[in-house]
Amino acid sequence: MPDTHETPNGAKFARSPTGRLIPGFMSGQFGVDVVLVPYTPGTRFAIVLTMESNDHSLRVYDNMMGMLSSRENPTPMVRLNRVVPFKHTQVYAKLEWFNPFGAVKDRVAANLIQDAQSRGQLEPGKRLVEATSGNTGMGLAMVGNALGYTLESPLSQAIPLEKRTALRFFGVNVVELDDTLCPAPGAPEGAIARARQTARDDAAAVLLDQYANEANPDGHYRTTGPEIWRQTEGQVTHFAAGLGTCGTITGTGRFLKEQADVKVLGIYPEEGHDIPGVRSQRQLQQTTLYRPDEYDQEVEVTNREAYDMCLRLNREESIIAGPSSGMALVGALRMVPDEPGNVLVVIFPDDIFKYASSICRHFPALCPSTQDAASAAPSAHEQLFAEMIENLKNPHDSVRVTVLRKELEGDTPPLVVDVRPQEMFDEVHMANAVNIPQSELAQRLDDLPAERDAPIVMVCGIGKFSKHTTLYLKSLGYRNVRSMKGGIGEWVRKGQPTQSQGAGQT
Repeated sequence: MPDTHETPNGAKFARSPTGRLIPGFMSGQFGVDVVLVPYTPGTRFAIVLTMESNDHSLRVYDNMMGMLSSRENPTPMVRLNRVVPFKHTQVYAKLEWFNPFGAVKDRVAANLIQDAQSRGQLEPGKRLVEATSGNTGMGLAMVGNALGYTLESPLSQAIPLEKRTALRFFGVNVVELDDTLCPAPGAPEGAIARARQTARDDAAAVLLDQYANEANPDGHYRTTGPEIWRQTEGQVTHFAAGLGTCGTITGTGRFLKEQADVKVLGIYPEEGHDIPGVRSQRQLQQTTLYRPDEYDQEVEVTNREAYDMCLRLNREESIIAGPSSGMALVGALRMVPDEPGNVLVVIFPDDIFKYASSICRHFPALCPSTQDAASAAPSAHEQLFAEMIENLKNPHDSVRVTVLRKELEGDTPPLVVDVRPQEMFDEVHMANAVNIPQSELAQRLDDLPAERDAPIVMVCGIGKFSKHTTLYLKSLGYRNVRSMKGGIGEWVRKGQPTQSQGAGQT
């Protein structure tokens, strides 16, 4: 045990002679009354052993860390009365913006850091790097501020401006990624790659990796699950959550199924969605925490359904829920029968205040007719461009992986142009593909066939920006250019052969 000392005000602390972090975390969540404080001369850091003074009944705390959710300090659940069609089934929303930093991801952020500390991976002098769609970054930033860790967060420019601004305000080094990294709306595929590369290149950067780290679902197993079981007095029959990293549904569902035969329900958005923080069925393949075998049922919800329900929740239930909450509720109501004894709990991840720009896109009539507000909604030109991109999904301008594979084995195979950045291309690409990054395409037209009828297939990460480049080449007169559906991700998932820079075919 390290030496213990007492400060003039009576607080006790322990010094670590080795300079390694003593496992432990904030009081309240994990039952260990230990906090990290600035170190004194001669020590790397100090661990303060505080007296328990957080009072959940009075809502009085020593610091913000004491507000972290737990079985004894749960986020509230509110029964829904006006937007549900049921006569018998009771539906409760668990309002996760009552976490100290405003979202369900506060639970994950706290547990990721606690886990990294306990394993000695995170210690003074280290910094955090994490890809995020906003909420995890906010939680990590604020927990990091309390513990002395800085955060770098690569993220997509498609993430709402409100979130990006708040992250910077919290002190995060935000790295906004160019569209050539092929992020889906609100989903950080390119950001994940950048974060992992940063951690490989910089020994001081610690990647917590919420998409693969078991500490993510473990945070919900420790807190969200026990809270729901206690709040419903063991009467919960159905649990529903939107699918993002899948930590919430996997960890909470696992705990609840250990208590009783609780049905675990997952809800995901449509392809090409505009709901930050959640992932379509295709995008879910990038998180190893997606465990469909542990869920009883899943369902897809459209943008329109999600945002319409979000509006109804705010206006009819007076619940300030964000768009992913509307999505989760729409899907849950489809999967749960109206029967006596049914108790459904739905996770509402965060509130509406982070999504003003999203509201303007989906409800332009709600935005004031000022120049600034008008710029938040898509212009007629932007709407036309979006429709043109959407129209490229037709079978004449796009090609499925299985069809393309057969064409490549034929007598006149098309030229495959991969528009991802070179470093991503080098990591994995289709055999015989040509790499022309989207940002260089206009300057490298000489690398394309001179014949405008030559067959060309454009490829990116998930199939979004290959459509952009397809449209660009069509504008130059190329009449036989198509986009591969699903991108290189779909090619790999279908088990098609790939190559890596310096390696052979796999």
